Formats: sequence, C-alpha cells, structure tokens
Amino acid sequence: MIPSLRLVAIAGLLACAPFAGNCAAPLDPFDQVKAMGRGLNIMGYDPVWDDVAKARVHERHFRIIREAGFQTLRLNLMAFDHMDAQNRLNPGWLKTLDWVVKSALANDLTVILDEHDYNFCAEQPDACRTKLLAFWQQISDIYKDAPASLIFEILNEPYGQLNAGRWNKLVKESLALIRQSNRARNVVIGPAFWNGIYALGTLDLPEDDHHIIATVHYYIPMPFTHQGASWSKETANLSGVTWGSDAEKQRVVNDFARVAQWSKAHNRPILLGEFGAYDKGPMESRALYTAHVARAAEALGWAWTYFEFDINFVAWDMDKDAWVEPIRKALIPDAAKP
Repeated sequence: MIPSLRLVAIAGLLACAPFAGNCAAPLDPFDQVKAMGRGLNIMGYDPVWDDVAKARVHERHFRIIREAGFQTLRLNLMAFDHMDAQNRLNPGWLKTLDWVVKSALANDLTVILDEHDYNFCAEQPDACRTKLLAFWQQISDIYKDAPASLIFEILNEPYGQLNAGRWNKLVKESLALIRQSNRARNVVIGPAFWNGIYALGTLDLPEDDHHIIATVHYYIPMPFTHQGASWSKETANLSGVTWGSDAEKQRVVNDFARVAQWSKAHNRPILLGEFGAYDKGPMESRALYTAHVARAAEALGWAWTYFEFDINFVAWDMDKDAWVEPIRKALIPDAAKP
C-alpha cells in the first residue's frame, strides 16, 4: 500500500487489530456458500454514510435480521463519493463501515462488501478503474485480518462502457491487488451486462484462483419485477402486472438450470446476489415470485441475498418497525426459522 493510503487506514483506527486473534481459517468457497445461505442487501441508500445521526439501520436491526433466520448481509457500498482528490477514503466513512461490519459479524452474519458504484463505472470506465483499484487497495489492507465471514465483491453489475473485455481485465487487476494481503479470502465476481445470467459465458476468471464465488442477478420478467419503478423507462408506467403461471415458474427453473450447468463446468459456487419484485407490484404475486425464486436457488445449493432490506423492494417496513410479513415469509418460511 502506498504511504498516503496507509495513513488513511491508521487514521480511521480500523485496521486489523480489532480482528487479531479472531480470524477463522480460510473457507472453501463451496463451504462458504453453504454458510451464507439466505441473506439481504442492505444500506446502499441509508443516510448513515453521510450523517450517522440520520441512520435508518441501527444496532438492533442486525439482531432482528439474524433472529428472523437470515445469515448474510450484502452491504451496498457507494464509496466513490467518499473519496478525496487522491482517492483516499474518508475516515468518517470508514468508521461507519467498521461499525456496520463489526455489528453484523457480532450477530453471526456473513458480510459481503459490495462496491456498488456501477452507474459511474458504466459511464466512465477509465476513472472507475482508478477509483476501484484505490478502493480495494485500502479495504483489502484494512480488513486483511478479518474473519473469513467477511467477503469482498469487486463491483456490482458492470455494464455499459464497462463491457466484458474491460471488465475481465479489471477483475484480474483487482484480484491481483486483493491477493497481496488476502490470499485466501473468498471474492464474489459476476459477469458484465448487469451480472445477467445470459452473460456468464463472457466471464473470464483466473483458473488458478480457487477462492472465487460467482454471482448472478435475476429480475426476469422485468415488466413484473420493475413495474412502477421510476428509474426504469420501460416499466415506470406499468401497474397491476401479476406473476405465477406454470410457464413463468418454469422459466425460472430453466434459467437457473443454465447457470447450474455453467457452475458445474467451471467448478464455481453460485451466489444469487440480487432478486426481488418492486413494492408497487401486487403483493400476492410479489410474495409468490420471491418464494419461487428463493426455493429454486436453494434447490441448486446456491446462497442468495434478496434486494433489499428497507428500500424499494422492502422486506422491512421502517415506518411500521416490522417485517413486511408476506415477503419475510416468502424468504424465510416459518418452518425454517431458527
């Protein structure tokens, strides 16, 4: 690590000392996926990253999440806005991240650090490369002694100008940097084109790196999963779209079978990193879809992280301070609760 970046780690008081003596042995990626089980995406849009006084997620939520039966949190980190002109991460942001990581780990939750600045990277791939490598240089050094239940995910949903060729090159660069200090930590990597299942064939992973978990995202069919979503031009004006025919259910099974074939051929375990249906859709169909996708993934031995905890696809209603029960039950059937 270059001196200026090392100073950030020291100044943030985050480095490895808090984890020293608590680091588990490296996990085989297939064993790690089994341990990850069922999870949630969380905190990507929480104001806590700018002002801790405005936090939506608090200490107690990590316990609530674990008690509900979830095993993993995928932290959606939009870190680029918290870098200075030299791409050094803000010490205050790092302090918040450390609080989140330690709170989750203390509640026996696996934690995925997902760098989530995918739109910036799609539009400015060269600038993205600089920032992304700086991010992982700092984070990999800071958390090099963290337990194996802390996982790195290089970048969420590369797309646009960050095409498959550029992405595969950036994956290798990022991995080489991470491996300098985290030689056996499992790293989550998905294909370009939004981590789409049909793009898996474009993903070029280093064959000699055996600590990789492949990830895909699934929102098919978009007219159902994204109806009413203001950020989607194709579906923003849709409403009342239902889901649940035999053909629609079989589509999920068939799509996942393609991923399973790739997984077997390449000997890589799978994380279904995102799935869900936007909360403006009919609740009965949303719950049915959520349960069907989750069980289909589980049947293949995959881990999954639903999108997301408290925003847009909403598993937890912050106003009511309670689970959205149809979604919670779809994700964690009562019979499966600990």
